[in-house]
Amino acid sequence: MSAFAISAAGLNAAQARFERASTDLVQSVANPGADEPSGALVEMSEAKIAFKANAAVLRAQDDMMGALLDVLA
Repeated sequence: MSAFAISAAGLNAAQARFERASTDLVQSVANPGADEPSGALVEMSEAKIAFKANAAVLRAQDDMMGALLDVLA
């Protein structure tokens, strides 16, 4: 599996995780007796960090591919 496919899957997973956490946050605020909103906020923050990390891997893979093409040219 290529770095592109792995990082793209990671981006999709982080986005889905963020969306689930934001839904949980809205539900916890709308229902005061429900879960604490702090858990959803932490989950959103972790998803944001995971998204940035996967985007960095994608950029690094693109840079390496560009360098390889420069060497082969």
